[in-house]
Amino acid sequence: MGRENDSHSKTIGYILWIFGFTGAHRFYYGKPISGTVYFFTLGLLGIGWIIDLFLIPMMDKQADLRFKEGVIDYTVAWLLLTFLGYFGIHRMYMGKWVSGLVYLLTVGLFGVGYIYDFWTLNAQISMINLQKSLTAT
Repeated sequence: MGRENDSHSKTIGYILWIFGFTGAHRFYYGKPISGTVYFFTLGLLGIGWIIDLFLIPMMDKQADLRFKEGVIDYTVAWLLLTFLGYFGIHRMYMGKWVSGLVYLLTVGLFGVGYIYDFWTLNAQISMINLQKSLTAT
């Protein structure tokens, strides 16, 4: 039986966990502080990275409770950010065409915008989904 809200995917969480020493899976699940710590410590020297293999189901459940599904899919946006973020493709996907083009021309605003989006992407998607749900009613 599926959950009512499945904003984040365990499968994607595990795929990003492979790059866990960068904190990618923690950013995906809405944990930017620990994601940043993982980034600078290589997954707490690999120890935290291994432990997270078992924590992903809990992080997924917490993210599903915290973030609601909508027209912008969290998983698609996160995959685009993780692998094409420097080119602004994730921003274009969210309908932010101007900033997406700026990212494309400036390599993610020289990398700073790319990192900023790792910190704020879940909130950006939540805001867009909320605005679109309010205008649909």
